[in-house]
Amino acid sequence: MKIETIKIRNFKALKEVELLQIPAFCVVVGANGTGKTTLFDVFGFLKDCLSSNVRKALQVRGGFKEVLSRGVESGRIEFEIQFRLHISGYERLVTYHLVIGLLNNQPVVEREVLRYKRGASGKPFHFLDFECGKGYAITNEEDFSKTEEALNREQQELDSPDILAVKGLGQFERFKAASAFRQLIENWHVSDFHISSARGSKDAIGMDDHLSNTGDNLQLVARNLFENHPEIFAKIIRAMRHRVPGVSDVKTIATEDGRLLLGFQDGSFKDPFIDRYVSDGTIKMFAYLVLLYDPKPFPVLCIEEPENQLYVSLLHELAEEFRAYTRKGGQVFVSTHSPDFLNATCDDEVYWLVKQDGYTQIKRASDDPQLVAYMQQGDQMGYLWKQGFFEGADPR
Repeated sequence: MKIETIKIRNFKALKEVELLQIPAFCVVVGANGTGKTTLFDVFGFLKDCLSSNVRKALQVRGGFKEVLSRGVESGRIEFEIQFRLHISGYERLVTYHLVIGLLNNQPVVEREVLRYKRGASGKPFHFLDFECGKGYAITNEEDFSKTEEALNREQQELDSPDILAVKGLGQFERFKAASAFRQLIENWHVSDFHISSARGSKDAIGMDDHLSNTGDNLQLVARNLFENHPEIFAKIIRAMRHRVPGVSDVKTIATEDGRLLLGFQDGSFKDPFIDRYVSDGTIKMFAYLVLLYDPKPFPVLCIEEPENQLYVSLLHELAEEFRAYTRKGGQVFVSTHSPDFLNATCDDEVYWLVKQDGYTQIKRASDDPQLVAYMQQGDQMGYLWKQGFFEGADPR
């Protein structure tokens, strides 16, 4: 699956924004306070809504009134996501529309719709349609030979009006689009990586399949890759040798007290350095490679400011790693302040954010004729950003 369009209304500073024709590798740039973190929090918010409910997802962000855009007294928070999905042998453009409002001063899902066209023409048909906890879903959506009247509408009532219908119905295979979208949300990865969390010994209990958002299970994931996916772990080590000069190997080290460490072998020395004593950049590059070489890649990665703690010469190669990840079927969203990282991007991969009258506006580099002309003449995106050629943006 690939997300093609995101439309947002009344979510914090994102009063009315949209990203259209989103590339597989999407890079977002903007000055501090323009809304990059808020844009990425849309992914986190939807995942929180799915894992718990809308009320709790709002509570951890200060409540409905804090999340609703300032100046919107009695509005609704709205999201619309379009993504490509194969259903019954055909690729469909599926639209998910979500409206969150207040009922008796409590947050509710006012409307939740999942729709797509059954054929090459005609209006998209609603295969899931709920209002305030009640609605229907089509149980035989793959049977395109049937008329609209012959489709089976199964009426459902949720336990609470603040629960997403895709959370429950998406558990069942017969609701194909709902199931696929639920899996998409559940499995997108919004990175909140912390060097301090990734360092140090960890309880050597079990093995983790995927890197956590904070990276605090890096040792357990590395051991899992080494023991169960040795060919992939070997690729990571080869990449580390190329990316970080001096590093010849990385191993997991079990301590006598049942803990697990990472050991980084420098080719110039006999004994490895444990992760506590290697550079932040070395730890972070290894963590990114573990994430990007996952045997079962996340469908969507969201990574903020990957340039932190990394030497500038590594940024171009990190961008290439992100781009390679998309060729395996994933999609990567990155926010950055780094001109060096931007220099590894193309104009159709870059969006920039600006604040106008207190609200975020999103622009795309490929829509600016001047930027496109400069790029065609051999300029680099990071240089153009640093020199202030992005209209309305402050690169400082």
